[in-house]
Amino acid sequence: MRRSCLALLLLLVGCAADTPPQALAPQVDLNRYAQRWYIIANIPYFAEAGKVGSWFDISLTGPDSFTDIYWGRKGTLEAPAESFTMRGYAVPGTNNAYLRETPLWPIYLSYLILYVDPDYRYALVGYPGRDYGWVLSREPMMDEPTYQNLLAMFAAKGYDPAKFVRIPQRPG
Repeated sequence: MRRSCLALLLLLVGCAADTPPQALAPQVDLNRYAQRWYIIANIPYFAEAGKVGSWFDISLTGPDSFTDIYWGRKGTLEAPAESFTMRGYAVPGTNNAYLRETPLWPIYLSYLILYVDPDYRYALVGYPGRDYGWVLSREPMMDEPTYQNLLAMFAAKGYDPAKFVRIPQRPG
């Protein structure tokens, strides 16, 4: 088990090293960024695959540290919400746009805030290898023009918009 985790970690680090760095949001106010974000779309990974009605809540635990609780429903909006918790910190020198989170120490995952609109209503979060991405909103519903505009922003950053899956949400 330990060897397979180490091999997976080395693979993830190796994949990330082959891609050019991404431009992060110029400045993220963690006090404004904290609280609830609905996942409008993502490039799914195993922990979120098949989940609908997904959101996460970020709570600050210090000036540059936080807890991130993910919630999602398996398959249907009527299913009970399930959660998992990650803890993290803002990487120094990144203006709070590069976060590191851990579901289980010593494994840390990168969380790149690529864009936050001036009112903190929408955000784009990426991953170093561009294999994962999230379109986030403070509201569970997003109109199609806004969504397409945000996908175009991802495309300009080297992501494949066709990989994003729209996540069903309940209206507010």
